[in-house]
Amino acid sequence: MQIEETALPGVLILTPRRFGDDRGFFSEVWNREILRRHGIDIDFVQDNHSLSRSAGTVRGLHYQSPPHAQDKLVRCGAGVVFDVTVDVRRGSPTYGKWVGVELSAENGRQILVPKGFLHGFVTRAPNSELLYKCSDIYAPDCDGAVRFDDPDIGIDWGIAPDAAILSDKDRGAPSFAAFSSPFAYEV
Repeated sequence: MQIEETALPGVLILTPRRFGDDRGFFSEVWNREILRRHGIDIDFVQDNHSLSRSAGTVRGLHYQSPPHAQDKLVRCGAGVVFDVTVDVRRGSPTYGKWVGVELSAENGRQILVPKGFLHGFVTRAPNSELLYKCSDIYAPDCDGAVRFDDPDIGIDWGIAPDAAILSDKDRGAPSFAAFSSPFAYEV
């Protein structure tokens, strides 16, 4: 497995090896022992699968606060998405900074999103599916969101904000300035 660091410490891009022939391919996308040897030791407890029917669907920027904060390992099972992670750990030298990576069924890349980061994506192809492992269960009382197109963060989603297909939750999400982060930076 190839593991790449990003501009945000702790946010990693993992690209599993693929073994293919004329039938297709096989890929091991998660192996606890291999990743432990690389310093990644997360106990995932929940798998999620989302389908977005239309290109231009934005989901995020989401987080789950303590005591149910989540590490996520995200990959695209069908289609193409631009996946974004934003550091919201108070006191972090990269607070408010973001990284984005294209995830697709074709490239097989995954992104590891640690606790203390917002997460979101925009679909670049119809019928895009995201699959992700979470280190804690979903807890509605810990669920939160920040406005995806907030100028204080300045994410280039590759679409006009008024063209984004949003849920009511995401449409009504607060601005970054109004967001009081429940996460603190720890060295």
